[in-house]
Amino acid sequence: MASFESFYQEYPCSYNSPLSCDRPFQTAQQIKGAKFCLECGFPATLPQEAEIKGSQGTYQIASFVGVRGLGRLYSGIQLKDKQPVIIKEYLLPNRCFNESETLKRKETFKRVGGISLADSRIQNFRLVETKEAIADEKGERCYLITKGIESSQTLGKYLIEKGAMTSTDVREILNQGLQTLQFLHTQKLRFPSNQTQLGITHGNINLDSTLIKVENNQKFSIYFCDLAIWENLFIPPIIAQPAPARPEQDLESLGLLAFYLWAGRTTNFLSNQPLDPRDNQQWPDTDSHLKRFLYRLIGLETPFENAEAARQALLQLPKEDHVNSSVRSSSGSQVVEKRLPMPLILLGILALLLLGGGILYWLLGKKTDSPNQYIQWSRLVRNFSEVPNVPSGQFTYTGEKDSTWSYVLTQPVDNSRLGDLLTRPKPDATATFNYESVLSANLNNPIKSIEEVQTNKKDFAITSLVNQITDKLTKKTIAYDGLIVFVAFNKRDSNLANALGGQINIEQLRQIYTGKITNWQQISSKLPNLPVKPFAPTEPEAISKFQEIVLKNAPQDEALFTAKVTKLDTTKTQNQIRSETLEGRTTGIISFGIISKTWKQCTGYPLAIADGKKSAIQPLFQRRDRRSINPSDDLCQHDDYYVDVTTFQSYPLGYPIFVVYPKDSSRLPGGSTFAQMLTTRQGQCLLSKVGLVALQPMPDDINSYACKSVP
Repeated sequence: MASFESFYQEYPCSYNSPLSCDRPFQTAQQIKGAKFCLECGFPATLPQEAEIKGSQGTYQIASFVGVRGLGRLYSGIQLKDKQPVIIKEYLLPNRCFNESETLKRKETFKRVGGISLADSRIQNFRLVETKEAIADEKGERCYLITKGIESSQTLGKYLIEKGAMTSTDVREILNQGLQTLQFLHTQKLRFPSNQTQLGITHGNINLDSTLIKVENNQKFSIYFCDLAIWENLFIPPIIAQPAPARPEQDLESLGLLAFYLWAGRTTNFLSNQPLDPRDNQQWPDTDSHLKRFLYRLIGLETPFENAEAARQALLQLPKEDHVNSSVRSSSGSQVVEKRLPMPLILLGILALLLLGGGILYWLLGKKTDSPNQYIQWSRLVRNFSEVPNVPSGQFTYTGEKDSTWSYVLTQPVDNSRLGDLLTRPKPDATATFNYESVLSANLNNPIKSIEEVQTNKKDFAITSLVNQITDKLTKKTIAYDGLIVFVAFNKRDSNLANALGGQINIEQLRQIYTGKITNWQQISSKLPNLPVKPFAPTEPEAISKFQEIVLKNAPQDEALFTAKVTKLDTTKTQNQIRSETLEGRTTGIISFGIISKTWKQCTGYPLAIADGKKSAIQPLFQRRDRRSINPSDDLCQHDDYYVDVTTFQSYPLGYPIFVVYPKDSSRLPGGSTFAQMLTTRQGQCLLSKVGLVALQPMPDDINSYACKSVP
């Protein structure tokens, strides 16, 4: 099956995805009137104030918004009445579509781009209202002009930002969605060509083609957009074309959408494959009635006859329950799930095989944020030299001794040390930034680095410990850091990493590090009868973050942690694991450390972390297959894996690193300027190379064109 990145392969894009690449946008910004990307020749984005003429009026581009589905989005206005509109630009690039195909698809687009009620009634059935469909007579572009929905976002973005929905909210999503499908499937509709038709199938329901608008009182409405009848016209002919969708497939797609929202993700992080609703372990257990309903809607059990029947069944469901169908062992760690009977599994497989119209859904749904994931990156200032208004002077900043920042400054990057590169990051400016670490006597008392800034002894600080800053200071996030928990790893033999299934949860960590779990068999009888040997690193900042996230700063747990856990430098812990393994012993060591000290080693396996009932998250990905690592991977090939930025945003042991500086406007803005430099593309690339996590996804990885192209 083709992936979204395989579209437009005729264009040699460095990022292998011309539609979501930032270079066409940069070309349009840098060269007035540019029509094509300077790098690969793909159509450039439209410039600000460009005008598009249609039969209903003239529309002016205000700004490029991003990518959704198979088109690029712009905000704009209709010039006649100054009303805001959203313009979706579809492309028919000439290397992918020949002249005949382009002409045919343009004519079809003008005929079917948008629908309305045939009797001209105006009713809100939560479809994005289409003003008109325009085809550029001479160019490679088509435009769908729609009414903007204020403060709306795709459900894909909502899921990334907000996480899982409650079962109550999922029920409301289904209620609204089924009502809209009932309208779509049964009403007499008119196309722009004035042709009428009784009912239409959406054919493209997914997290990116459904918008959500949240009101001030937290109520929300969803809106469907991007119907397959016009969206699919822009799939290059070399890609397998989806079969015409049927109404029952809309129900199945809506069911999958609800399943993802309820589960809080679209991907099984261990396999990097789409979540499979046939896997009982992927389902939340808070509402058994909703779960049974979704089984029918998806088609894994007796399907509903139509949208109306499904909606009536939804409205008659009993209220949500909190019955957990799992049977837990006395230790609370083993789970035995109820399994579907084999006939139902076979029925589910058959139903999925019939999803002809769902091909595109799965195609685009593998990574719901992929079309938009580089938009934030494209908006960053390119490099240090382009940062404006850099003040002259010598600035001294600080951080905790043995902190992450103190460590990464010593790391080699681009034939130098990071600390040397950042001392004078803009050579044509006279600003220098000198780092002096300080040591706090106790991180529960005033943090020394913050105190140094508050008392004007230092110009700013870089730290993750900001719970004690006052309202006289400002903090700005520059990157993310995190803790990696690791156990003994020997690919050739059975070991803890394999026995644990490559993961552990926060509660098990808390019990291990407070002495409540002392043998691995207390977690599972499948684990070896082996004493647990918990270690902690020596960095005070890392210990403080562990106590905050895992121990919840509970005084009693912190006291047990201090009394029972051996503190040892991360490298020495890894050496001890290696020594015990080489001696042929099965070691029960478990430890944790900051990413920059743990991600490029293969003695200890970095465990995926689960928080509560949420699935375990593994932020380290194998580069070749772009999937999360598992215990069968050979981690000794250091260049073969990396931290996936999008996945890390949900990682339970991740946390931000800040630049903290005074709000006092009478002082030179050394801190804010330094933060501004670190959040350029060049800054983000440098930080990624030394083991910090960037604020936004970067094309491919830190060794890609994205980083090599910044001076």
